[in-house]
Amino acid sequence: MTLHYERDPGAIYAASFATIRAEAPIDRLAPDLQPLAIRLIHACGMVDLIEDFEASGDVVACAHSAIEAGKPILCDTKMVASGIIASRLCGNEIVCTLDDERVPGLAIREGTTRTAAAVELWRHRVEGAVVVIGNAPTALFHLLACLDDGWPKPAAILAFPVGFVGAAESKAELAANPRGVPFATVHGRRGGSAMAAAAVNAVSAGLVEETAR
Repeated sequence: MTLHYERDPGAIYAASFATIRAEAPIDRLAPDLQPLAIRLIHACGMVDLIEDFEASGDVVACAHSAIEAGKPILCDTKMVASGIIASRLCGNEIVCTLDDERVPGLAIREGTTRTAAAVELWRHRVEGAVVVIGNAPTALFHLLACLDDGWPKPAAILAFPVGFVGAAESKAELAANPRGVPFATVHGRRGGSAMAAAAVNAVSAGLVEETAR
């Protein structure tokens, strides 16, 4: 039996993005935020996500510049790291410290989750980096607490922790007080690794072509 469906990748992308633009009020966003919002919607299939989207006006430019400068991309989970398209980057190191052998001991000592403890190992790499959180609210909370304690600032925080405990609250705290760091987030319980990786892929789009010119 022959199944009839669209097979051309370019046509699929074009139709998907056209559908998003037709069904979501993308044009109400600043032009540089629109590709980011479209990628987030594309990653989850929910056009109403735009109602919960919030970003500082300079987040795309700041993240874009940091990636272009070769700064590391710090991820809370390997799922986020795996979803980032490395060919769009400028040789940036994609860092996930969750499997570091020091993490279990740190988590026990601090009485917190391993993802939050893994953030502690970003201390000497966070300055000017792009931070991407797609799973753990505790990782975002810990990062914000570290910034309150005087840590160097990252270039941007792309925050999409997901879940029923702490996700909405951690993103609300970021939006209410971003600690002077450009950010993008989606309020509420929704989020996840696919959306976090999509955000990086959106802000890094075109970098390789620009560098080659």
